[in-house]
Amino acid sequence: MAARFTPVEQRIDDWAHRRLDGAPARGIRSFVVEFLVFVLKQAWASVFAAAMLGTLLATRLWYPDDAALARNDFLVIVAVLIQVLMVVFRLETLRELRVVILFHIVGTGMELFKTAVGSWAYEDGGVLHLGAVPLYSGFMYAAVGSYMVRVYRLFDLRFDGYPRRWLTGILAALIYANFFTHHFIPDARWVLLFAVLAVFGLCTMHVRVFRVRFRMPLVLAFALVAAFIWLAENIATWSNAWIYPNQEDGWELVSPAKFISWFLLMIISVVLVAWVYPPRKPDEPLTTPR
Repeated sequence: MAARFTPVEQRIDDWAHRRLDGAPARGIRSFVVEFLVFVLKQAWASVFAAAMLGTLLATRLWYPDDAALARNDFLVIVAVLIQVLMVVFRLETLRELRVVILFHIVGTGMELFKTAVGSWAYEDGGVLHLGAVPLYSGFMYAAVGSYMVRVYRLFDLRFDGYPRRWLTGILAALIYANFFTHHFIPDARWVLLFAVLAVFGLCTMHVRVFRVRFRMPLVLAFALVAAFIWLAENIATWSNAWIYPNQEDGWELVSPAKFISWFLLMIISVVLVAWVYPPRKPDEPLTTPR
C-alpha cells in the first residue's frame, strides 16, 4: 500500500517537482534540490523532537522559579498540546500515532524502574507524575518514535537482507530486559551488541530522497541516529530535564558509554516501527506520492 504524505509533506514534494521535473538527472541544480529536499524531510521528521527540545531549553532559560504552575507540569501540558496539534492539523498520521503511544508505554516503564534504582533523576515539583517520573518523560521517548516512523515513510526506506521479524523481536525483548536486569546480574550489553551486528550486519538500507536513491549499511544508520540522540541528551540534561548522578554537582557531558545504550535502543525502535510499516525489499513497487 502506497504511503501517503501529509499536507505539509505534499507541499515539500510539490516544490521539488516544480524545480526538478524535466531537469537533467545530474548536475548542480539537481544536487542542490535533492540536498534541500533531504534537509527538509529530516527537519520535518524531527518536528516533534525539535518542539520538545525547544520547550525544554526555553523553560530552562526563562521559566520563572516562583511560577504557580510547576515547570514539570507545564512541560507535560505543552507536550500534550504538541501531540494534539500534530494530529489535529494532520502533521502526523493516526497510523504513526500508534507507534508514538507504544514508545510512551515502553519508555515510561523504563523510566519508572531507572529512577527507582537511581540511574538518573528528575527535579521535584508538580502533580502530573508517576512516582518520581514526570509525565513529560514519555513524550521524549515518543519524540524518538515519531522521528523513526516518519523517516521510514518520508524516505521510502527499503531493505536488502532484513532479518526475520520474529528474530528481531526476540533481540529487542532481550535488549529491553537487559536495561532492567543488569542491575542484578552481569550486564549483557556487549553480548547484545555483537548479537545486533550478527543479526543486522548484512542488512542494507535503501533511501529515496526525491529522485535519487542511495544505500547504506543499516547498522551505520543505527549509529548515526544514536549519535544524534546522544547530542540531544546533552542538551536535555543541560536544560535540567533530568540529570545523571555525575551531574549532581554541576553539568558535564553525558558519558559516551550512553551511546551504546542508545544504539541498542535503536533495535527496540526499529522493531516497534516495523510493527506499523513492515520492511519492504528494494524490488517491491516504489511508493509514489503523486
